[in-house]
Amino acid sequence: MNKTYQISKAAAVKRFQQLVAERNPAVQLVFPLAEMLQLLRTGLGQLVIELGRQFLQEVMKSEAVQIAGPAGQRQRDREMNRWGTAKGFCVVNGQKVPLTRPRLRRRKGPEIALGSYEMIQRASLMGETVWQRMMHGLSTRSYSEIVREFTDSYGIEKSTVDEHFIEFSRQKLDQLLQRRLDSFRLCAVFLDGTCYRDQNLLVALGLTCEGYKVTLGLRQVSAENATVVRELLRDLQDRGVDFSVPRLYVLDGSKGLTAGVRQFAGRAALIQRCQVHKIRNVTAHLSDEYRPSVKSTLHAAYSSIEYSEARRVLDRLHRELMNRNTSAGRSLAEGLEETLVVHRLRVGTVLRETLGSTNPIESAFSVVEQVCRNVKRWQGGDQYLRWVGSALLYAESRFNRIRGYRQIPHVAKEIELAILKVETPAIRAGVA
Repeated sequence: MNKTYQISKAAAVKRFQQLVAERNPAVQLVFPLAEMLQLLRTGLGQLVIELGRQFLQEVMKSEAVQIAGPAGQRQRDREMNRWGTAKGFCVVNGQKVPLTRPRLRRRKGPEIALGSYEMIQRASLMGETVWQRMMHGLSTRSYSEIVREFTDSYGIEKSTVDEHFIEFSRQKLDQLLQRRLDSFRLCAVFLDGTCYRDQNLLVALGLTCEGYKVTLGLRQVSAENATVVRELLRDLQDRGVDFSVPRLYVLDGSKGLTAGVRQFAGRAALIQRCQVHKIRNVTAHLSDEYRPSVKSTLHAAYSSIEYSEARRVLDRLHRELMNRNTSAGRSLAEGLEETLVVHRLRVGTVLRETLGSTNPIESAFSVVEQVCRNVKRWQGGDQYLRWVGSALLYAESRFNRIRGYRQIPHVAKEIELAILKVETPAIRAGVA
């Protein structure tokens, strides 16, 4: 029955489009001047909206005339009969506005749909409007009071807004997790796990050769182990990411992330360990007395332009830490060469701010925090992924082209050369 009904609506739209193409009937709207002046007192927007609503009703009446003839006139060969009116609606700015639509019925058959009304319904994107406004921080509790523009609008109560947001945010999540990725020319991929509201999330963010950031994938995980990393990367591969292309992979240092990237990309992967995570890991072993000076030295080393200067400062710091705090010294030595891959690639200082750490993911999650601040009660199911996925897509729409993007073609060539020259000991530490 539902399939038949859908077919009937599609046929009605096609019939209406054909009618307009063949006859192109004119629609006239008679609007009393006194009513216009009264609406102007409440604002020009209210007048324009009321004019639009009455115009839509005139369009539906015009279609009814074209199909069934003028109301109240006898027709010998009439095939369609008028069947009164019914309540309908259109959605404007996230609000349901009531309409009155004519009903038509065959003389010996069921009621037929109006193509004009079905087209009005297709143009009513309440879910999109609700999603956009909630991404901007509007809560379901205040939605009705803030957005109500029509005196007789309805369908914007908290429960209704919740239903529309749940449905549309689920569509946004599917859009994020299922969209094709082969159209993006990726120069770098950032992988990092983050804890958000007691939930561990694994995020993959891509940097295109044009300098734009794009969210590639999202997983709700228990830990950053090799299994979940492989599942995420396999999904990226299925959606079009070619792991045979030489590329920079910026990781937080997790062994699971490194193992997963090695499995899928092999020698095509040049791994850059996050410098920010390295600084956090090293200073976490130190007392408050020594932490500021060591942190300052690490920042100075990673800010060095030349690889040799950065390595000299880090080697000296390592010797000092081994005498002062063995745990901090070992933490610094672990994967040290991989934190300097951007120096080996001669990445400029401006672009290095992006490629030297997983901060782009943390920056995206700052938008997630802002968007999700109105959620007071986190429940099970797909709520976490719906909200976080929606917020990441919203953040992606606000991302600017990164600073230093003009250097990306040079860096891409350096990555290819570094992978080809795997016999160089200094590069081999960053390649399989």
